[in-house]
Amino acid sequence: MISALVQELRPRQWTKNLLLFAGVLFSRHITEPRLLFHAAAGFVAFSLLSGAVYLLNDLKDVESDRQHPRKRLRPIASGRLPVGAAWGSLVPVLAAVAALSLWLGWPFAWTAVLYLALNLAYTFGLKQVVLVDVFFVALGFVIRAIAGVQLMLPIAPETELSPWLLVCTFFGALFLALSKRRRELMNAGDGAARQRAVLEHYTPDLLDGLLMVSAASSLMSYALYTIWPATVAKFHTEALLLTVPFVAYGIFRYLYLVRAAESTEDPSQVLLTDRPLGGCVVLYVITVVVILYRNVA
Repeated sequence: MISALVQELRPRQWTKNLLLFAGVLFSRHITEPRLLFHAAAGFVAFSLLSGAVYLLNDLKDVESDRQHPRKRLRPIASGRLPVGAAWGSLVPVLAAVAALSLWLGWPFAWTAVLYLALNLAYTFGLKQVVLVDVFFVALGFVIRAIAGVQLMLPIAPETELSPWLLVCTFFGALFLALSKRRRELMNAGDGAARQRAVLEHYTPDLLDGLLMVSAASSLMSYALYTIWPATVAKFHTEALLLTVPFVAYGIFRYLYLVRAAESTEDPSQVLLTDRPLGGCVVLYVITVVVILYRNVA
């Protein structure tokens, strides 16, 4: 039953929480062990918190999950994890999250509470509201980005939250959420509404149009960030512009996969399994580190 619980917490989805390292990376503190340790602790806290949210969501949607070709294999839907045990496991998981969050400081703890509240609203109603559902998914990523900055405040109180971090994160996450809906709709066919009720309100043409808008917004907002005067002044270089091709390729590759591969229902799985996309992410991170840290003493 322990293995079923771990699987239900969806460790493969925890790659989303790597976003908590963005604050440390772009503030040029990645070489400071204490801040890096705080970021790692924040990653663990949000991974457990998002795992608890997945657990709660699957308890809520157990019947519809049993109609889905993949989700019916999840521990709760398949019966490998009894419903009572699933409810009981929420207490220690959330207790661990609370302990870690309070240790990281009240700013981070309140961000974690906000993330939980947002996901409760999503799970118990807003996931059924067309367009609002993908906006709330995107806001979940924005809160992760905010948490990555908040966990630094007890050690580096001069740290500021960049509005560009929020803008780029929002449009990038909105793009991923719309991609997921597009693939879900195509994979489900006539049974889409039985698997996820909100899919009844989406059409392929609508989602394709929204994907183009969100993809363009993601790319343009990031490109503008790299050449914005405040960015150039902060890092004393315009070289971040060199990372734009990586972002463009990542977006275009994902758009290709939306049309060509069923696996894009799960963005985390795509990142872990698609070698061109994974290689692009690695090269992007290496390039950013070289640009930002080459002149740091």
